[in-house]
Amino acid sequence: MTEYIPYILSLFVGVGLAAATGFRIFLPIFFISLGTFMGWIPVNDAYAWIGGLPAVIATGIATLIEILAYYIPYVDNALDSISVPLATVAGSLLVASQFTELNAWTQWALAIIAGGGTAATISSAMAGTRAASTGTTAGIANPLISTVETIFSTIMSIFAVFLPVLAIIIVLILLYLAFKFGKRLMQKLRPGKKAIS
Repeated sequence: MTEYIPYILSLFVGVGLAAATGFRIFLPIFFISLGTFMGWIPVNDAYAWIGGLPAVIATGIATLIEILAYYIPYVDNALDSISVPLATVAGSLLVASQFTELNAWTQWALAIIAGGGTAATISSAMAGTRAASTGTTAGIANPLISTVETIFSTIMSIFAVFLPVLAIIIVLILLYLAFKFGKRLMQKLRPGKKAIS
């Protein structure tokens, strides 16, 4: 049983990072890049490039642009239309990076299901929240939502690397909330029949 613990922890790290991409796509990647460059985070040789200075600069610029863009009216909603597929890809890659010693089929099956699924669910929930905010507050509350997303992405990135067990607990809570409130939101938006009392 103990031989599986490294794999379980790697899964927790990957899923935690995938959850972080559901809030902000580039911030977790920048966190990993900077952490690797500084020597805080060890990575497999196949992913050593992410710790290079060009990667740190590129992901840092992309992170800054993404964070600032979410404070621009209309641009934030436009970004939501592409954030789900991009977060899915980023989440899958971050989980895959934790399992380079596995065969390719197992590595990518885990990556797509655990990483892509987690990132897509959280990203979809946040896009729905912003759409509801735009519709009900004319976008006035959107900057607050953007700030919360950035904070959660930062916290999840840190927890995923340094406290992976806590990160997976938070991910499970977030997925539960995403499904619960996502279902309610869909019921409100769907023009359905009124319930007969």
